[in-house]
Amino acid sequence: MSNELVKKEEKQIAVREERNITDNVLNKIHQFQSNGQIYFPDNYSPENALKSAWLKLQEVKDKDNKLALETCTQASIANALLNMVIQGLNPMKNQCYFIPYGKQLTLMRSYFGSIAVAKQFGEIKDITAEVIYEGDKVETEIKRGKTIIISHSRSFENINKAKINGAYATILYNDNTEESLIMTMEQIRTSWKKSKLNPDGKDSTHSQFTEDMSKRTVINKICKYYINTKDDSNLNMIKQAFETSDEEMKEAEVAYEIEENANKELIDIDDTNVSSAEETVESDNSASEEESQNTEAANERPEF
Repeated sequence: MSNELVKKEEKQIAVREERNITDNVLNKIHQFQSNGQIYFPDNYSPENALKSAWLKLQEVKDKDNKLALETCTQASIANALLNMVIQGLNPMKNQCYFIPYGKQLTLMRSYFGSIAVAKQFGEIKDITAEVIYEGDKVETEIKRGKTIIISHSRSFENINKAKINGAYATILYNDNTEESLIMTMEQIRTSWKKSKLNPDGKDSTHSQFTEDMSKRTVINKICKYYINTKDDSNLNMIKQAFETSDEEMKEAEVAYEIEENANKELIDIDDTNVSSAEETVESDNSASEEESQNTEAANERPEF
């Protein structure tokens, strides 16, 4: 068989796989819609989001530099796409990323994605974040258990990423009320330790873009807090998918590390050249769930 025929056949197989998986996801979504279980914003198209996701998936590779579409199971690919659509996310807007762990494809939200999900509950006008440098003056007030930023003043000379004392994120509601979440730099760095991206390394994204990563951390945390406290029956499926994608990622990561370690030979305990499993996340994808919470998985996960 000539190379051209082989390429043509491989392309036809790829097209069939795409149609099978995306059609299954769309059928599930249409079923949820007809049952009144899910609602999308007017500007969100599940079809367009799936097309965008499939294009992105053509470039996603695992730690062995193999395409995720070739190594991950179709069920895990379909579930990752389904979770993406249920949450109303689009990878082309950098709202989510696909991360392979062995044969399991998982969905990871960026902080853009967390904001997008939070806004779907219809109460939020905007979510912002700011870092607190050494020398900044921040006045806060606590009203009925909610932290309010009264004022934040700063001199230009204070701006120094090596002297960040903390950061905060603020939710501005449609009625112009607001609430904030403040974290010290110690708390932020503690949450970063959960990341697989070597946050302490001098060349890591966390070290090079400390301000941005600090903002991402507090934004993700306040969004998770807000979403997990909502009890809106019309948006229960979104909330379940939000929790499920986080939980599935943690489960896949743990299972993958167990399998990897089980396949390694025993080494001398004095060997200091042992390196951890490589991550395939690009640096700009590091909005990865740094502050993963121990939320319980939804009882009824939307899966195939």
